[in-house]
Amino acid sequence: MRALLPRLPRRQRRPGPELRVPARGLLEARVPWVRDRALDHVVERERHLVPFLLAKDALLSAAPPPHAVPLHSLPSTIPFPFRPLRFLRLYPSAFALSPHPVAVSPTPRLAGIHSAEAQVLDSTRADAADRLLRLLMLAPARALPLHLVARLRLDLGLAPDFPRSLLPNYPDYFALSRDGALLELVCYRKDLAVSAMQSYAQRTGGYKVGDAVPFPLSFPRGFELDKKVRKWLDDWQRLPYISPYEDGSHLTPRSDITEKRTAAVLHEVLSLTVGKKMEKEVLVKIGEALRLPPGFRKVLARHPGIFYLSHKLRTQTVVLRESFRRHMLVDKHPMMGIRYQYLHLMHMGQEEAGKRKGKGRKTVRGEQMIGEEFGAEGENDDEEDEEYDDDEEEDMEAGVASGDEDSDDDDDDEEGEKEDMEAGVASGDEDSDDEDADDTDHAAKG
Repeated sequence: MRALLPRLPRRQRRPGPELRVPARGLLEARVPWVRDRALDHVVERERHLVPFLLAKDALLSAAPPPHAVPLHSLPSTIPFPFRPLRFLRLYPSAFALSPHPVAVSPTPRLAGIHSAEAQVLDSTRADAADRLLRLLMLAPARALPLHLVARLRLDLGLAPDFPRSLLPNYPDYFALSRDGALLELVCYRKDLAVSAMQSYAQRTGGYKVGDAVPFPLSFPRGFELDKKVRKWLDDWQRLPYISPYEDGSHLTPRSDITEKRTAAVLHEVLSLTVGKKMEKEVLVKIGEALRLPPGFRKVLARHPGIFYLSHKLRTQTVVLRESFRRHMLVDKHPMMGIRYQYLHLMHMGQEEAGKRKGKGRKTVRGEQMIGEEFGAEGENDDEEDEEYDDDEEEDMEAGVASGDEDSDDDDDDEEGEKEDMEAGVASGDEDSDDEDADDTDHAAKG
């Protein structure tokens, strides 16, 4: 009996059998990428939205806002896709230009939407603070670089001046490091340490720690998994759900249970955004800041039923599938309602309509979708579904073919990641022919 006593502590320190699942299956499997037209539209309809919003903020965020701003005074950090003057001329419904010297001022319609946005920011301030707090709670160091949080501002629905308008109002939540480089967590709220997946499980039948909560899965029509991969996925779904707010450092590296927790962290980060999507480059930087295990990028490609990788707009965007019903958000944050108003204003410009000459039906369809998502009821939903379905088979074939090039996330080396990004850019080039001339002008200017 004495000889057994020293063994008891070692046994107690061993994780349970469900936490020692060996690495297998999808570590070597290749999951095809298949295009999803509806989710591609979710990404593509926000073309130019970021520089539009940043230019708007430069004009209207000052107190009081100036009547007109010289063109050369606009911040150089605004990522205009081509020459600023040409960009502003695309949206005469939002920006009024005056010559000699060239100056830009907001139109009354743009100022009106900005005023409504200010009211929404004020009414959702507590919600924004809670979501930012949860993001910090995900970080093992309980701190994130302030510049990274600033880059997430639009994704999190924060005000342009959130370091002054939000952080000081919640001294029990946030603090800045001495050098101002880090945003630090002051108070860890256990009542907020409930992930979106746990909330979903509680609503649909209850949840307790250690339960095997499966992720909601959806696949494009025509998508098929290999039988072995499907078997692995079914077993993976039955593994215990490890909350992203729990410490996962004790989990076995490169194991299925570790991969499920990594998927849970990425799922939670996307759930905290107002648009339920994020550029892959930014999501990768967040994952690194959250100290996710090496190779966490591959989780995005290996689980297309949870995450969709869109190659539109010459980048890769990660979309949380369960948050959309085709192209429409299931739960709309008030800030997204404001975004759709901005998008509608952008599409109202006469020069935008002139640029899309010959594509009038596509423009009308885009405005109708924006109106529907903002709250108007669509009258042609069935016709729209047929529109998607008519080309579904052709798109699936093209998607599977490009997936062989775009799924290089499954390679174990960094070169595979680079090839994946290049494949995504190549895919974006095919879908953005009308942007090539603009980028050439921009490069010539540089």
